[in-house]
Amino acid sequence: MSFTYHRDVLPNGLRVVTVETPHLHTALLAVYVRTGSRHESVPSNGVSHFLEHLFFRGSEGWPDTVRMNSAVEEVGGNLNGVTTRDHGYYYTPLHPAHLDVGLAILGDMLTRPRLTDMEVERSIILEEMLDEVDEKGRDIDIDNLSKRLLFPDHPLSFKIAGTRESVSALTHAQVLEHFARHYVTGNLVVSAAGRVKRDEVLALVERHFAHLPQGPESLDIPPPPTPRGPRLHVVTHDEAQTEFRLSFRTVPEHHPDWPALQLLRRFLDDGLSSRLPFEIVEKRGLAYSVHASLEAFHDAGIFEIEAASAPERASLVVAEMFRVLGELAQSPVAEEELARAKRRHRMLLEFSQDSPGELSGWFAGTELFRRPESFGLRADLVDAASATQVRDVARRYFARDNLTVVAVGQRKGIKALEKVVETAEGLPSAT
Repeated sequence: MSFTYHRDVLPNGLRVVTVETPHLHTALLAVYVRTGSRHESVPSNGVSHFLEHLFFRGSEGWPDTVRMNSAVEEVGGNLNGVTTRDHGYYYTPLHPAHLDVGLAILGDMLTRPRLTDMEVERSIILEEMLDEVDEKGRDIDIDNLSKRLLFPDHPLSFKIAGTRESVSALTHAQVLEHFARHYVTGNLVVSAAGRVKRDEVLALVERHFAHLPQGPESLDIPPPPTPRGPRLHVVTHDEAQTEFRLSFRTVPEHHPDWPALQLLRRFLDDGLSSRLPFEIVEKRGLAYSVHASLEAFHDAGIFEIEAASAPERASLVVAEMFRVLGELAQSPVAEEELARAKRRHRMLLEFSQDSPGELSGWFAGTELFRRPESFGLRADLVDAASATQVRDVARRYFARDNLTVVAVGQRKGIKALEKVVETAEGLPSAT
């Protein structure tokens, strides 16, 4: 094994994940917190992301943000933060000889933040949000639109950054309340991956996260079933291309169907020789690119396929997508294609073991929600999936009733697209 994984729980309940990879020459520190837009309400939407911004405004021990960033950069680092729908994380790569600097700064900014300059950050966030709307203020972000259709009246439909109205009205008291409720020992995982040593990491985390208050993990409201499809939502927008996404509700990573879904993703989009790029881009020239992906929450999953094309070709691209998906649901793939996808999956899992970031996300990011399985077990589960099982999973999830489509583009071609989605020719009926 090229790495050694350790999971420890400090006396205060804080989980620490250490992944020792002594053959590497770098390290990565990361702190994962189970809070995002799904842990908000309509009035507080955007507070997790707002809080992420405010952490970088300095802490009690590092009130000068230039000095704070400079200290990390001098040891090879670069402070970053990300907020998603169900969690957030703060991280920096750095030289393995200087873990103390990185953990001192991450620990102080996440346990003793000053939370100042709200109006400056509010202005920055409102500017940032302009990327997601048109000149009329309508949302044209394909991800926001699809989540709204998939999870109506549920916090998973909330925009990560919030709305212009909610962000404009957020108060310092709301920020403080969110920080106090979610930044607690039971809701965080601190990790170090790379050329690091478990004992050193544990001692540093215990010292630099001593101010973290004890508290439980965040609770999630289970998402309701997605409304019956096929459904199409169009936002007219005067762009040269129409952008569209097909979404199918699936299952979370720990579900028995997940390995087959991973194989289906590889059949559809894993290089130019895979089915969607070959049929739509290489063979027919209908679009410049097409992508398939899996997104998983701990209690739901989504299989997504998206592309952009000339407005008059959008219906042709979507029809071709339906045909390709229908073939996978109709007949088992050939053993050669199945074996290739399994080999690729195992190889890429092996590649990820050379990346401290991948190791941290796999073991510490997953730890927020459940105990992570090993790379070997994940590869073995995929290897065990048969062609018949994969076909049955495709038939189960690539069904007309499970289809949601979002499109953003010109009015040209919309009528044809509506007809293609309404019939969803090629897709199986729900079983």
